[in-house]
Amino acid sequence: MKQTPMAVSISILFLAAALPSVSQTTEETHRTAFVSTMQASSQVSTAAAAPAERQLSPEEIGDLFMARKQYREAAGAYKQLSDLNPRNAVYLNKLGIAFHQQAALSLALKYYERAAKVDPKYADAQNNIGTVWYQRKKYGKAIKAYQKALKVREDMPVLYSNLGYAYFEDKKYEESIASFRTALAKDPLFFEHNASRNGSLLQDRSVSDRGRFYFLLAKSYAESGNVGRCILYLRKAKDEGYALADVNKDAAFTLVLKDPAVQELLAPKPVETSQQP
Repeated sequence: MKQTPMAVSISILFLAAALPSVSQTTEETHRTAFVSTMQASSQVSTAAAAPAERQLSPEEIGDLFMARKQYREAAGAYKQLSDLNPRNAVYLNKLGIAFHQQAALSLALKYYERAAKVDPKYADAQNNIGTVWYQRKKYGKAIKAYQKALKVREDMPVLYSNLGYAYFEDKKYEESIASFRTALAKDPLFFEHNASRNGSLLQDRSVSDRGRFYFLLAKSYAESGNVGRCILYLRKAKDEGYALADVNKDAAFTLVLKDPAVQELLAPKPVETSQQP
């Protein structure tokens, strides 16, 4: 079975000034998926504002550049802010994200780490450190970073989800499903929507083995009692070529086995016989 990464589209909002362009050849060039959302005022459609209108703050200007995906300009603007406010973890984190969006992972990591040092209780920065390591396929380091974030903010489903992805890629499947189960307990619809927080937290939802990943999600939903979503992800797993033979033996699926849709999914393929003339 051919394994291809699963990607999730991204949208972010942030800020800028003049800064040299960051070459993507210095960092990973493969496409990665980020989940990060914020709200931008629809009234801000041009850089110039009428005298009677409220002027944008420097941070809002940066956020607007990010909304427009002008990441180089955003990095410049956040750099000015962080230079003026070197103890502001939010500015440092946003600067890291602006570099992250240019695939400059070393620079992104530098500013995430500065943000985490300035404010050890800023879980968003610690999470983003984990996302850098995840994209570099350093899953052990990613796991440690996500665990640090959870020690600060154990109420955030996205942190459990990120930890679950890192465990999954590290082939620690039981730990992975436990993390996904916790994310779903905190937000039953977590995997159905984007899960960022104010544009300051990133999530990479790419995986190397989609079939197995869908199966684990189906198991998570089965354990949470969501039969509909369990069936959906079992079907996705089967479509990816993942064998569902173990479903009948797994206690997690006990409550869904009698569902006709599940029985249909588990039914063996009919043997094709050649017809005699």
